[in-house]
Amino acid sequence: MNKLLTDTELSLLQRTLQTANKVLVTCHTNPDGDALGSMTCMMSVLRRMGKEVVAVAPDRWPDNLNWLPLMSDVKQYLRHEEEVKEAAKDVDLVLMLDHGRIDRMAELGEFVRTLDVPRIVMDHHPEPEEGPVLTICHPTLCAGAEVVYRVLDDMGEADKLTHDEAVSIYCGMMTDTGGFTFNSTRPEVYVIISRLLEKGIDKDRIYRNVFYTSSADRYRLLGYLLYVKMELLHEYHTSIITFSNAERKQFKIKNGETDGIVNYPLMIDKMRLSIFLREDTEKKGVIRVSLRSVDDFPCNEMSAEFFNGGGHKNASGGRLTCTMEEAVETVKRAVKKFADKLKD
Repeated sequence: MNKLLTDTELSLLQRTLQTANKVLVTCHTNPDGDALGSMTCMMSVLRRMGKEVVAVAPDRWPDNLNWLPLMSDVKQYLRHEEEVKEAAKDVDLVLMLDHGRIDRMAELGEFVRTLDVPRIVMDHHPEPEEGPVLTICHPTLCAGAEVVYRVLDDMGEADKLTHDEAVSIYCGMMTDTGGFTFNSTRPEVYVIISRLLEKGIDKDRIYRNVFYTSSADRYRLLGYLLYVKMELLHEYHTSIITFSNAERKQFKIKNGETDGIVNYPLMIDKMRLSIFLREDTEKKGVIRVSLRSVDDFPCNEMSAEFFNGGGHKNASGGRLTCTMEEAVETVKRAVKKFADKLKD
Protein backbone atom coordinates (compact mmCIF):
# COMPACT_ATOMS: atom_id res chain seq x y z
CA MET A 1 0.00 0.00 0.00
CA ASN A 2 1.07 3.57 -0.58
CA LYS A 3 1.83 5.70 2.46
CA LEU A 4 -1.09 7.68 3.85
CA LEU A 5 0.95 10.33 5.66
CA THR A 6 3.43 12.78 4.23
CA ASP A 7 6.88 12.78 5.79
CA THR A 8 6.00 16.03 7.57
CA GLU A 9 2.77 14.59 8.98
CA LEU A 10 4.48 11.40 10.13
CA SER A 11 7.26 13.33 11.84
CA LEU A 12 4.77 15.62 13.61
CA LEU A 13 2.62 12.67 14.69
CA GLN A 14 5.58 10.77 16.11
CA ARG A 15 6.93 13.82 17.97
CA THR A 16 3.52 14.62 19.43
CA LEU A 17 2.92 11.07 20.61
CA GLN A 18 6.43 10.75 21.96
CA THR A 19 6.06 13.80 24.20
CA ALA A 20 2.59 12.83 25.47
CA ASN A 21 2.33 10.90 28.70
CA LYS A 22 -1.44 10.82 29.18
CA VAL A 23 -3.87 10.73 26.24
CA LEU A 24 -7.62 11.34 26.13
CA VAL A 25 -9.12 9.19 23.35
CA THR A 26 -12.57 10.23 22.11
CA CYS A 27 -15.17 9.42 19.46
CA HIS A 28 -18.42 10.92 18.15
CA THR A 29 -21.87 10.85 19.74
CA ASN A 30 -24.04 7.78 19.28
CA PRO A 31 -20.88 5.68 18.79
CA ASP A 32 -20.97 2.76 16.39
CA GLY A 33 -18.65 -0.15 15.69
CA ASP A 34 -16.25 2.02 13.72
CA ALA A 35 -15.92 4.64 16.45
CA LEU A 36 -15.51 2.07 19.22
CA GLY A 37 -13.30 -0.24 17.18
CA SER A 38 -10.98 2.67 16.40
CA MET A 39 -10.94 3.70 20.06
CA THR A 40 -10.26 0.29 21.55
CA CYS A 41 -7.48 -0.40 19.07
CA MET A 42 -5.74 2.91 19.78
CA MET A 43 -6.22 2.48 23.53
CA SER A 44 -4.30 -0.76 23.38
CA VAL A 45 -1.59 0.51 21.03
CA LEU A 46 -0.98 3.63 23.14
CA ARG A 47 -0.73 1.54 26.29
CA ARG A 48 1.83 -0.68 24.61
CA MET A 49 3.75 2.52 23.91
CA GLY A 50 3.76 3.24 27.63
CA LYS A 51 1.05 5.91 27.61
CA GLU A 52 -1.68 6.36 30.18
CA VAL A 53 -5.01 6.41 28.37
CA VAL A 54 -8.42 7.82 29.28
CA ALA A 55 -11.02 6.59 26.79
CA VAL A 56 -14.37 8.36 26.71
CA ALA A 57 -17.46 8.09 24.49
CA PRO A 58 -19.86 11.06 24.58
CA ASP A 59 -22.95 8.95 25.26
CA ARG A 60 -24.31 5.43 25.26
CA TRP A 61 -23.26 2.84 22.72
CA PRO A 62 -25.20 -0.21 21.46
CA ASP A 63 -25.24 -3.18 23.82
CA ASN A 64 -24.19 -5.48 20.98
CA LEU A 65 -20.75 -3.84 20.98
CA ASN A 66 -19.91 -4.56 24.61
CA TRP A 67 -17.95 -7.63 23.48
CA LEU A 68 -15.22 -5.50 21.88
CA PRO A 69 -11.83 -5.72 23.63
CA LEU A 70 -11.27 -3.14 26.38
CA MET A 71 -14.86 -1.83 26.31
CA SER A 72 -14.95 -2.14 30.10
CA ASP A 73 -12.32 0.64 30.18
CA VAL A 74 -14.39 3.07 28.08
CA LYS A 75 -16.36 5.65 30.06
CA GLN A 76 -19.61 7.24 28.97
CA TYR A 77 -19.39 11.00 29.54
CA LEU A 78 -23.08 11.58 30.19
CA ARG A 79 -23.10 9.02 33.01
CA HIS A 80 -19.64 9.61 34.45
CA GLU A 81 -19.06 13.31 33.83
CA GLU A 82 -17.29 14.16 37.09
CA GLU A 83 -15.22 10.98 37.01
CA VAL A 84 -14.12 11.72 33.46
CA LYS A 85 -13.25 15.32 34.25
CA GLU A 86 -11.13 14.23 37.18
CA ALA A 87 -9.36 11.51 35.21
CA ALA A 88 -8.74 13.73 32.18
CA LYS A 89 -7.78 16.99 33.88
CA ASP A 90 -4.05 16.34 33.44
CA VAL A 91 -4.00 14.83 29.94
CA ASP A 92 -1.46 16.32 27.56
CA LEU A 93 -3.01 15.14 24.27
CA VAL A 94 -6.50 14.55 22.86
CA LEU A 95 -6.99 11.99 20.13
CA MET A 96 -10.25 12.41 18.17
CA LEU A 97 -11.15 9.22 16.33
CA ASP A 98 -13.80 8.76 13.61
CA HIS A 99 -14.76 12.42 13.82
CA GLY A 100 -13.12 15.71 13.01
CA ARG A 101 -15.28 18.24 14.79
CA ILE A 102 -15.57 18.97 18.51
CA ASP A 103 -19.31 19.60 18.19
CA ARG A 104 -19.76 15.95 17.18
CA MET A 105 -18.96 15.09 20.80
CA ALA A 106 -21.83 17.21 22.25
CA GLU A 107 -21.21 17.84 25.99
CA LEU A 108 -17.92 15.95 25.93
CA GLY A 109 -16.80 18.38 23.25
CA GLU A 110 -17.47 21.33 25.53
CA PHE A 111 -15.18 19.77 28.11
CA VAL A 112 -12.50 19.09 25.51
CA ARG A 113 -12.58 22.78 24.56
CA THR A 114 -11.46 23.63 28.10
CA LEU A 115 -8.32 21.51 27.79
CA ASP A 116 -5.33 23.55 26.71
CA VAL A 117 -3.56 20.62 25.02
CA PRO A 118 -2.84 19.55 21.42
CA ARG A 119 -5.47 17.58 19.50
CA ILE A 120 -4.94 15.02 16.75
CA VAL A 121 -7.75 13.93 14.40
CA MET A 122 -7.91 10.58 12.61
CA ASP A 123 -11.07 10.51 10.54
CA HIS A 124 -12.74 9.79 7.22
CA HIS A 125 -15.64 12.25 7.35
CA PRO A 126 -15.53 15.33 5.11
CA GLU A 127 -14.98 18.90 6.31
CA PRO A 128 -13.06 18.55 9.58
CA GLU A 129 -12.73 21.72 11.63
CA GLU A 130 -9.58 23.79 11.92
CA GLY A 131 -7.66 23.78 15.19
CA PRO A 132 -6.03 20.38 15.80
CA VAL A 133 -2.24 20.28 15.68
CA LEU A 134 -2.61 17.49 13.12
CA THR A 135 -5.66 16.47 11.09
CA ILE A 136 -5.43 13.13 9.29
CA CYS A 137 -8.69 13.06 7.36
CA HIS A 138 -9.27 10.95 4.24
CA PRO A 139 -12.93 10.73 3.14
CA THR A 140 -12.07 8.23 0.40
CA LEU A 141 -11.18 5.59 3.01
CA CYS A 142 -13.93 3.21 4.04
CA ALA A 143 -13.86 3.75 7.82
CA GLY A 144 -12.18 5.56 10.65
CA ALA A 145 -10.65 2.21 11.53
CA GLU A 146 -8.99 2.07 8.10
CA VAL A 147 -7.47 5.49 8.78
CA VAL A 148 -6.18 4.19 12.12
CA TYR A 149 -4.69 1.09 10.49
CA ARG A 150 -3.03 3.07 7.69
CA VAL A 151 -1.55 5.51 10.21
CA LEU A 152 -0.20 2.65 12.31
CA ASP A 153 1.19 1.07 9.15
CA ASP A 154 3.05 4.27 8.28
CA MET A 155 4.44 4.32 11.84
CA GLY A 156 5.71 0.77 11.53
CA GLU A 157 3.20 -0.45 14.12
CA ALA A 158 0.75 -2.44 11.97
CA ASP A 159 2.82 -5.62 12.02
CA LYS A 160 2.87 -5.40 15.83
CA LEU A 161 -0.92 -5.44 16.17
CA THR A 162 -2.19 -7.94 18.69
CA HIS A 163 -5.09 -10.27 18.01
CA ASP A 164 -7.49 -8.01 19.96
CA GLU A 165 -6.30 -4.88 18.19
CA ALA A 166 -6.89 -6.59 14.85
CA VAL A 167 -10.40 -7.57 16.00
CA SER A 168 -11.16 -3.91 16.78
CA ILE A 169 -9.90 -2.68 13.40
CA TYR A 170 -11.83 -5.34 11.50
CA CYS A 171 -15.03 -4.57 13.43
CA GLY A 172 -14.69 -0.88 12.58
CA MET A 173 -14.12 -1.45 8.88
CA MET A 174 -16.84 -4.08 8.64
CA THR A 175 -19.40 -1.92 10.45
CA ASP A 176 -18.92 1.17 8.30
CA THR A 177 -19.18 -0.80 5.06
CA GLY A 178 -22.24 -2.86 6.01
CA GLY A 179 -20.18 -6.04 6.02
CA PHE A 180 -18.12 -4.81 3.03
CA THR A 181 -21.20 -4.34 0.85
CA PHE A 182 -20.62 -0.62 0.16
CA ASN A 183 -17.78 1.90 0.08
CA SER A 184 -15.30 -0.96 -0.03
CA THR A 185 -14.25 -1.51 -3.64
CA ARG A 186 -10.67 -0.31 -3.23
CA PRO A 187 -8.07 -3.12 -3.31
CA GLU A 188 -6.35 -1.68 -0.23
CA VAL A 189 -9.38 -2.62 1.89
CA TYR A 190 -8.83 -6.29 1.15
CA VAL A 191 -5.07 -6.06 1.63
CA ILE A 192 -5.78 -4.83 5.16
CA ILE A 193 -8.34 -7.59 5.73
CA SER A 194 -5.81 -10.22 4.70
CA ARG A 195 -3.28 -8.81 7.15
CA LEU A 196 -5.86 -8.81 9.95
CA LEU A 197 -6.75 -12.42 9.19
CA GLU A 198 -3.09 -13.28 9.65
CA LYS A 199 -3.54 -12.19 13.27
CA GLY A 200 -5.98 -15.07 13.75
CA ILE A 201 -9.22 -13.09 13.98
CA ASP A 202 -12.51 -14.91 13.48
CA LYS A 203 -14.24 -12.64 10.96
CA ASP A 204 -17.44 -14.71 10.97
CA ARG A 205 -17.77 -14.43 14.75
CA ILE A 206 -17.22 -10.66 14.55
CA TYR A 207 -19.96 -10.43 11.90
CA ARG A 208 -22.36 -12.45 14.05
CA ASN A 209 -21.58 -10.36 17.12
CA VAL A 210 -22.44 -7.14 15.29
CA PHE A 211 -25.22 -8.09 12.88
CA TYR A 212 -26.73 -11.36 14.13
CA THR A 213 -26.95 -10.80 17.87
CA SER A 214 -30.62 -9.91 18.18
CA SER A 215 -33.48 -10.85 20.44
CA ALA A 216 -36.86 -12.19 19.33
CA ASP A 217 -38.29 -8.86 20.53
CA ARG A 218 -36.12 -7.05 17.99
CA TYR A 219 -37.65 -9.01 15.12
CA ARG A 220 -41.15 -8.42 16.41
CA LEU A 221 -40.34 -4.73 16.52
CA LEU A 222 -38.99 -4.84 12.97
CA GLY A 223 -42.25 -6.25 11.67
CA TYR A 224 -44.22 -3.65 13.61
CA LEU A 225 -42.14 -0.73 12.34
CA LEU A 226 -42.30 -1.83 8.72
CA TYR A 227 -46.01 -2.69 8.76
CA VAL A 228 -47.43 -0.02 11.08
CA LYS A 229 -44.96 2.85 11.37
CA MET A 230 -43.34 3.17 7.94
CA GLU A 231 -44.64 6.09 5.88
CA LEU A 232 -43.84 6.05 2.19
CA LEU A 233 -43.53 9.29 0.25
CA HIS A 234 -43.79 7.65 -3.15
CA GLU A 235 -43.41 10.87 -5.13
CA TYR A 236 -40.01 11.44 -3.50
CA HIS A 237 -38.94 7.77 -3.28
CA THR A 238 -38.51 8.28 0.46
CA SER A 239 -39.55 6.43 3.59
CA ILE A 240 -39.94 7.67 7.17
CA ILE A 241 -40.05 5.44 10.24
CA THR A 242 -40.60 6.76 13.78
CA PHE A 243 -39.85 4.98 17.05
CA SER A 244 -40.76 6.25 20.51
CA ASN A 245 -39.44 5.33 23.93
CA ALA A 246 -42.92 4.06 24.80
CA GLU A 247 -42.61 1.60 21.91
CA ARG A 248 -39.09 0.72 23.05
CA LYS A 249 -40.52 -0.21 26.46
CA GLN A 250 -43.47 -2.07 24.91
CA PHE A 251 -41.18 -4.26 22.80
CA LYS A 252 -38.45 -4.54 25.49
CA ILE A 253 -35.81 -3.21 23.11
CA LYS A 254 -32.25 -2.74 24.32
CA ASN A 255 -29.95 0.02 23.16
CA GLY A 256 -28.50 -0.83 19.76
CA GLU A 257 -31.26 -3.23 18.70
CA THR A 258 -32.69 -0.67 16.28
CA ASP A 259 -29.36 -0.41 14.42
CA GLY A 260 -29.77 -1.34 10.77
CA ILE A 261 -33.54 -0.93 10.66
CA VAL A 262 -33.08 2.26 8.63
CA ASN A 263 -31.67 0.13 5.78
CA TYR A 264 -34.73 -2.07 5.25
CA PRO A 265 -36.91 0.42 3.31
CA LEU A 266 -34.14 0.76 0.73
CA MET A 267 -34.98 -2.78 -0.39
CA ILE A 268 -38.24 -1.41 -1.79
CA ASP A 269 -38.13 -0.90 -5.55
CA LYS A 270 -37.18 2.67 -6.57
CA MET A 271 -36.65 3.79 -2.95
CA ARG A 272 -33.78 6.27 -2.72
CA LEU A 273 -33.87 7.65 0.81
CA SER A 274 -34.75 6.13 4.19
CA ILE A 275 -35.04 8.21 7.36
CA PHE A 276 -35.39 6.70 10.84
CA LEU A 277 -36.42 8.90 13.77
CA ARG A 278 -36.11 7.63 17.34
CA GLU A 279 -36.47 9.27 20.71
CA ASP A 280 -33.20 9.53 22.60
CA THR A 281 -33.02 7.19 25.60
CA GLU A 282 -30.90 9.57 27.67
CA LYS A 283 -32.24 13.04 26.89
CA LYS A 284 -35.90 13.95 26.90
CA GLY A 285 -37.00 15.98 23.90
CA VAL A 286 -34.14 14.85 21.64
CA ILE A 287 -34.85 12.96 18.42
CA ARG A 288 -32.04 10.97 16.84
CA VAL A 289 -32.05 11.00 13.03
CA SER A 290 -30.54 8.30 10.83
CA LEU A 291 -30.42 8.67 7.04
CA ARG A 292 -29.50 6.11 4.39
CA SER A 293 -29.62 6.52 0.63
CA VAL A 294 -28.62 4.83 -2.59
CA ASP A 295 -26.80 6.08 -5.65
CA ASP A 296 -25.89 9.76 -5.59
CA PHE A 297 -28.33 11.18 -3.06
CA PRO A 298 -26.30 13.25 -0.52
CA CYS A 299 -27.49 12.27 2.95
CA ASN A 300 -24.70 14.31 4.51
CA GLU A 301 -25.88 17.52 2.85
CA MET A 302 -29.45 17.01 4.05
CA SER A 303 -28.28 16.10 7.53
CA ALA A 304 -26.07 19.16 7.82
CA GLU A 305 -28.79 21.53 6.61
CA PHE A 306 -31.77 20.15 8.53
CA PHE A 307 -30.65 17.79 11.31
CA ASN A 308 -27.56 19.35 12.91
CA GLY A 309 -25.47 16.43 11.73
CA GLY A 310 -23.35 15.06 8.94
CA GLY A 311 -21.59 11.93 7.80
CA HIS A 312 -21.19 10.24 4.44
CA LYS A 313 -23.02 10.65 1.17
CA ASN A 314 -25.11 7.51 1.64
CA ALA A 315 -25.09 7.21 5.44
CA SER A 316 -25.49 10.11 7.84
CA GLY A 317 -26.95 11.03 11.18
CA GLY A 318 -28.11 13.99 13.22
CA ARG A 319 -30.42 15.05 16.00
CA LEU A 320 -33.25 17.45 16.66
CA THR A 321 -34.52 18.99 19.88
CA CYS A 322 -38.29 18.84 19.42
CA THR A 323 -41.28 16.53 19.53
CA MET A 324 -41.57 13.54 17.23
CA GLU A 325 -44.36 15.26 15.31
CA GLU A 326 -42.17 18.31 14.74
CA ALA A 327 -39.30 16.06 13.66
CA VAL A 328 -41.50 14.43 11.02
CA GLU A 329 -42.48 17.86 9.72
CA THR A 330 -38.80 18.82 9.53
CA VAL A 331 -38.10 15.65 7.56
CA LYS A 332 -40.86 16.47 5.09
CA ARG A 333 -39.52 19.99 4.63
CA ALA A 334 -36.08 18.55 3.99
CA VAL A 335 -37.43 16.07 1.47
CA LYS A 336 -39.24 18.82 -0.43
CA LYS A 337 -36.08 20.96 -0.41
CA PHE A 338 -34.14 18.08 -1.98
CA ALA A 339 -37.00 17.02 -4.27
CA ASP A 340 -35.05 17.56 -7.46
CA LYS A 341 -32.51 14.93 -6.33
CA LEU A 342 -35.18 12.45 -5.22
CA LYS A 343 -37.81 12.56 -7.94
CA ASP A 344 -37.52 10.74 -11.25
